[in-house]
Amino acid sequence: MKLLEKVKSDLDEKFQKVLKTPASFAFFVAIHDFIEHIELNSSLSNSLSSKIKPNQELKIPSKYSCLKQIYQGLEDAGIKSNVDLGHARYMVIQDLNKIRNENFSESNSFWKKRELFRKLTSEIYERLNPNPGF
Repeated sequence: MKLLEKVKSDLDEKFQKVLKTPASFAFFVAIHDFIEHIELNSSLSNSLSSKIKPNQELKIPSKYSCLKQIYQGLEDAGIKSNVDLGHARYMVIQDLNKIRNENFSESNSFWKKRELFRKLTSEIYERLNPNPGF
């Protein structure tokens, strides 16, 4: 039981960082860390399954998928490879690199959706932690 408490505590810490980080590249890194924590803990990632009816009704899988693009984009940006990642993944990398370089244009889809990403993170957190302590 202690391990589950630690996982939940760490999740809460990652979530609080997303909430407190102002719009910047660090904000996207905070989302990456939040998603990474979920991905590394099957007890959390399994709770977001599309096979769970309330998740389907709340469109949790598609919301989580949006956030996973940020996670995957930052993972991809850190790896130099000759593997073809596909157009969509390259576009994510390009948008995140623009933000890293402080190009905060509203034509950048990820920058434009930053508050949506904050909202989606909150919805995922509420799904994983239905009785938050705040």
